[in-house]
Amino acid sequence: MKQIFRKLALAAMLMAAPSLMSAANNKPGDFTVGDKTFLLNGQPFIVKAAEVHYPRIPRPYWEHRIKMCKALGMNAICIYIFWNIHEQQEGVFDFTGNNDVAEFCRLAQKNGMYVIVRPGPYVCAEWEMGGLPWWLLKKKDIKLRERDPYFMERVKIFEEKVGEQLADLTIQNGGPIIMIQVENEYGSYGEDKPYVSEIRDCLREIYRPTPLPHREGPGEGLLLFQCDWSSNFTKNGLDDLVWTMNFGTGANIDDQFRRLGELRPNAPKMCSEFWSGWFDKWGARHETRPAKDMVEGMDEMLSKGISFSLYMTHGGTSFGHWAGANSPGFAPDVTSYDYDAPINEYGLATPKFWELRKMMEKYNDGKKMPAVPKAPMPIITVPKFQLTEFAPLISAITKPVNGAIKTFEEMDMGWGTMMYSTRLPEITSQSVLSGEFHDFAQVFIDKKYIGKIDRVKNEKSLTLPAVKKGAELIIIVEGMGRINFGRAIKDFKGIVGNVTLTTETDEAEIVLTPKNWMNVAIPDDYETAKNALDMVKGVNDQMTAGKVKGSVPALALTQGYEGSKKLADIMKPGYHRGYFTLKKVGDTFLNFETWGKGQVYVNGHAMGRIWSIGPQQTLYVPGCWLKKGKNEVIVLDVVGPREAVVWGQAEPELNKLQLEKSNKHNNIGDKPDLNSATPAATGAFKAGNGWQTIKFNGQKKGRFLAIECLSTQKNGDRVAIAELYLQGTDGKRISREPWKTKYANSEDESGNHLGDKVFDLQESTYWQTEKSASMPHLIVIDLGSVQTVTALEYLPRAEQGAPGSVKDFKIYLY
Repeated sequence: MKQIFRKLALAAMLMAAPSLMSAANNKPGDFTVGDKTFLLNGQPFIVKAAEVHYPRIPRPYWEHRIKMCKALGMNAICIYIFWNIHEQQEGVFDFTGNNDVAEFCRLAQKNGMYVIVRPGPYVCAEWEMGGLPWWLLKKKDIKLRERDPYFMERVKIFEEKVGEQLADLTIQNGGPIIMIQVENEYGSYGEDKPYVSEIRDCLREIYRPTPLPHREGPGEGLLLFQCDWSSNFTKNGLDDLVWTMNFGTGANIDDQFRRLGELRPNAPKMCSEFWSGWFDKWGARHETRPAKDMVEGMDEMLSKGISFSLYMTHGGTSFGHWAGANSPGFAPDVTSYDYDAPINEYGLATPKFWELRKMMEKYNDGKKMPAVPKAPMPIITVPKFQLTEFAPLISAITKPVNGAIKTFEEMDMGWGTMMYSTRLPEITSQSVLSGEFHDFAQVFIDKKYIGKIDRVKNEKSLTLPAVKKGAELIIIVEGMGRINFGRAIKDFKGIVGNVTLTTETDEAEIVLTPKNWMNVAIPDDYETAKNALDMVKGVNDQMTAGKVKGSVPALALTQGYEGSKKLADIMKPGYHRGYFTLKKVGDTFLNFETWGKGQVYVNGHAMGRIWSIGPQQTLYVPGCWLKKGKNEVIVLDVVGPREAVVWGQAEPELNKLQLEKSNKHNNIGDKPDLNSATPAATGAFKAGNGWQTIKFNGQKKGRFLAIECLSTQKNGDRVAIAELYLQGTDGKRISREPWKTKYANSEDESGNHLGDKVFDLQESTYWQTEKSASMPHLIVIDLGSVQTVTALEYLPRAEQGAPGSVKDFKIYLY
């Protein structure tokens, strides 16, 4: 009988919630915490939030996307505030156009939706540097996300500027904003309650309510909360903030909230990021997650009175250079942020959308669900066209800086490409060029292409041929998105540190470190691309008219710096321009699978990165940025296309890889012979979810960690591991930044369950063997250098029952 009454009370609370919505009437209100529930104007309220990101949606489409979220039965919109898009230069703030976050919030309120604001300063979001501005790195010794005086000074200035936009839009002032988040998943970065407290105090002061006529005093103020994972939220949890959990589809929901329930039995429960899908990385297959798992998880939460924000409900697009990169290692994200979300990249309903909408009907107060809005633009195709105009990359060169090697940041450039050149002494045999190249380097000697160094593949060196005295070494380095997760967010671009050339003679090994370099910065922006093409076109036009004579590249460089003609034969990296004509506008997907690597601009809009390796081969082009008649396309290709053609298709291509070789780590030559090796530990893991620690018998040394999985907790040969850590002699986790997978006898490549998932800092992703593979299973991790360790930490899959959990094991360090 008690269960029936509890269910009836919960149903009444859920049914009452929509009628409490005051977002559209601009009346002052309150959003607070009650007994096991949130309170909206004193009444129980379940938050059903849809995460969307305003910079990833063209402004003309904002209201459509909000209405699509409302049509799912959501009652709130959750947004990040991206510091680096609002302050792209220190002290210069932009809250206009697509950056007008206040207008986005007003549109949410107009459509009866509340707003949850997550103002960082760090946001992650697979966004360039996690939302932190690149210019912070001009101060080389800066400590990010710590109480570094300069960092905190700039954080407070930024948050105050955001407050100028949003403080009047809080619920206490009659606006739609009901909650503000303090920092973001800080437990995945470190443990620093004083820092988190300082961010809290900053936000509390900015959003402190003024006294209002309808009540005495300023009230409690805007509700502040913090989010983290269930495994680490206590590290930085502050007593006076609401605690929320982040986890993905398929997770065991009771387990995710168990520790919170023990510590705060009367607190409301909320999953502030319930991951609907996942993000894509260059060189890996498109990520998807089952609709069934997502819908069942949300249904379970609502049935238990648990609030949520669905991350992402609509992902959108990381236009221009705003896509970030994951870590450990360097795994840059693709331009599309489709995320396998219920509302796809271009704003249309997916099968996930309809399944979710059907379930959400149960929690809509018995009313008819809001109508699904019509798409703002039709989908169109564009016939194949050629990009016939060309300007070499050197056409865009700026005045060089001579001397020591400089990074992008030292050249006062946030995004783009750097050219480095130096003269070499005579080297009579092969040499090895080594250094830290962030992120994609192409090497030339006397204008001849030698090879590339790709940070994605953890490459740091290249073999060079013998050279004569005075040979010119040229290195072109393209920067991709800065790392957005973990300690590696301090991600300088260009050549970081010195470049060395190592060669061997009969007598000794010789290491050369050139010091005198010419550094040339080429910014990534539309004006730079357009000016380079216009300059070359102007020379071409004059040549056609017979007014001048000479080669196009040499003539085009006459306006550049002295001595730049020596680069003129490096023709492949450069700018291409072409046009297509439309009788009607609409959304389309321009295909770039015949191109190499670089950036695209359409009618002056930065559309995003392309890379032939995939999986993304098309770029979403919103119809609101096209026009009837002639449309311009510019491609900066730092590699060079196989064919300079483009066409617009009716559907995106997000899952077409064009790799030189498989991503799998099953090269039999990398498999160690462990038959005579002594294990560092043997035994059996426990069944069930959660972290487990295996202590070694004393200290163990080795560069390679090998885990031999001999059996599973349940019948079957399939193994899965979500995360691994090693503890050092001090009992603390050692850095996993240099780790890479050396060998795995089986990896489920179709599901992106490769070996690197065991150290990707993401508890919801995992290494998993193929269905057909039989026991035992072996995974080998290269630690980057010899380490002394005392224990291994192991995390099985997060889903209920921890599928694929390892039972019997042997662990080796060698």
